Order: sequence, then structure tokens, then C-alpha cells
Amino acid sequence: MTKSKLIVVTGVTRGLGRAMLQEFVARGHVVAGCGRTEASIEELRRAFPEPHRFATVDVADDRQVGKWARHVLTTLGPPQLLINNAGLMNTPAPLWDVPAAEFSAVIDVNIKGTGNVLRHFVPAMIAQGRGVIVNFSSGWGRVTAPNVAPYCASKWAIEGLTRALAQELPKGMAAVALNPGIIDTEMLRRAFGDSAGDYESATEWAARAVPAILKLGPRHNGKALSLD
Repeated sequence: MTKSKLIVVTGVTRGLGRAMLQEFVARGHVVAGCGRTEASIEELRRAFPEPHRFATVDVADDRQVGKWARHVLTTLGPPQLLINNAGLMNTPAPLWDVPAAEFSAVIDVNIKGTGNVLRHFVPAMIAQGRGVIVNFSSGWGRVTAPNVAPYCASKWAIEGLTRALAQELPKGMAAVALNPGIIDTEMLRRAFGDSAGDYESATEWAARAVPAILKLGPRHNGKALSLD
């Protein structure tokens, strides 16, 4: 029987985060997750009672992330798997038409949010001498497309951040930049419209993605992987 892992997932209330949560729990793992919407977090608490833990957190707010991390580390301990999934996409538009506030929000959540989560969880993972960090990237973190320049910029940054982090981790740990592929989510529909329905659902994706993610280990450190 597979040993249960403690898995921390950001952006757990919808899309890929919600689908992964369902799959991880079904496989016997414990999940500590966060999201920005209190009503959605309350729904998760009812659907997935303790030992699973859920908190309302804006990952772009370092203070909120720190408070959440301290609670998780104190009550559950360091995670064996840390997944930075929370992310925003700009409303598709030429770069010069993207409002400054919207550009900032994408950068704050996608890049700074990832940095905040790493800052507060990774030291405890290093102290236990093990753990895998998965930073969600995108195909648009390795190629580009028009009208999503802020999102592309944020995911290219995640690729570089993850490779540098991988060089800093001690032996036995891993940091991976993961392109999940193209999945029919609310975020994709912002870019693709109804044609997003031509792709697999988040639930279908999670059924094949979660086993692959659970198999990640030290040999994958610094890799840029894809689940296309």
C-alpha cells in the first residue's frame, strides 16, 4: 500500500487545483490547500474534513502566506509534495491595452505568489531532508502567443525561478517546472472561448496527471516537464 503523503496545493478551489485535490484524496493522501474565496474554502472543508486542511489565502500577500504556512507546519508538519498551482491569466488583449492593475495582478500571483509560498514552506522541507516542489508553468512559459503577454512573461519567469531553485536545493530534493498541457478550465476559456471544450476536462487530466506527479523525485530536479 502506498504511504500517505502530505501535499500542499495552492489555488485548490477550482480548475486543476480542485481536480488534483479530489484525486490526491481518493488515493489516500492528506491535502493542505488554499484559495482566495472564503465560500469555496468552506465548501471544501465540508467535503473533505480533517485531516485535510483548507485556508483562505491570497498567495500574493506574504503575510497571509506566512500565517497559513505556520499553521500547516505546526499542525501537519512539512509537506512531502508542494504544488504551486495558483495562477491568473490576463484578459486577452495586446500588451499595450492590458491595464496596469491587471498586469500587476498577474505578476503578483503567478511570480510573487510562488515566491511567497516557497519562502515559507521550503526551509521546513530542507530541514526534513526531502520533498518535491512542483511549480506550475505553461506551454506559454516556453513559447509565446499574442494577447497573453503578461501571462507568458509570468510563466517564463517560473521556468527560470524553478531552475535556479533546483540548483539551490540540497541533494535528495527536487524542484520541477511543470507544463500541465491544454485543459478545459475557466482560465483556458478566457483565451480560447468555447473551443476550450475540445480539450480534456480537469477531472480527466487529474486522473492521469496525479500519478505522474506522485512519481516525481530527486532525479527530476531542475527538469522542465510536460503532461501534454
